[in-house]
Amino acid sequence: MSEAPATLTATALITGGSRGIGKGIALALGQAGLQVYLTYVSKAAEAEAVAAEIRSKGGLASAFGLDVGDSSAVADFFQSEIKDKVLLKALINNAGITKDGLILRMKDEDWDKVLGINLRGPFICLREAAKIMTRQRLGRIVNIVSIAGQMGNPGQANYSAAKSGLIGLTKSAAKELASRNITVNAVAPGFIVTDMTDKLDAATRDLYLTQIPLKRFGTVDDVASAVSFLVSDSAAYITGQVLAVNGGLYC
Repeated sequence: MSEAPATLTATALITGGSRGIGKGIALALGQAGLQVYLTYVSKAAEAEAVAAEIRSKGGLASAFGLDVGDSSAVADFFQSEIKDKVLLKALINNAGITKDGLILRMKDEDWDKVLGINLRGPFICLREAAKIMTRQRLGRIVNIVSIAGQMGNPGQANYSAAKSGLIGLTKSAAKELASRNITVNAVAPGFIVTDMTDKLDAATRDLYLTQIPLKRFGTVDDVASAVSFLVSDSAAYITGQVLAVNGGLYC
């Protein structure tokens, strides 16, 4: 990667960084030496605790309230906190929600809300980050997608559609931005132990476990390690790819 300007601090922006996979990514990138900016919507105390943990280990970190579905708020954030203030080395589009339900019963608002946060939100953040990264002529963008976007999942038509769309966005953006030394990749977690998967009933968990060749659920660290690799200089020649972290459940 090109040499960074000496006056700016190399920074990774992680959306939805207050808990679960986002928290794990934030801690990993902080450990890797990047200044970490993480965003939250409603978990201010949890986000501040993540930032404090990074700082306690000698890193730099700050938490910001930001709704990625709000175009104006995202544009203002990049203008006021990122542009000309830090070297935006990495954007990790992690923020997401679920509003599960069978297609026949799914409300329009549940479809629109999930698509708005899980697909439109990453597009908005990617667009704003790309404006800055193209001027820098360097950057790493990693979109957190899902195995549901690759193989579908009953009861999650909205979530699966959003994550599948995000894979398409990843591939298109990779081709558009490659000439400016910006890579765009996706990480597709399978069943990872988080508070979201904890909501699954025991029968469903056992069923999926029997289908995973590695015979275990993934951890947040498994996902964070994949993201750390894609952000690193070791992944400089990798772009437009979907790195599956699923224990072999979907190959």
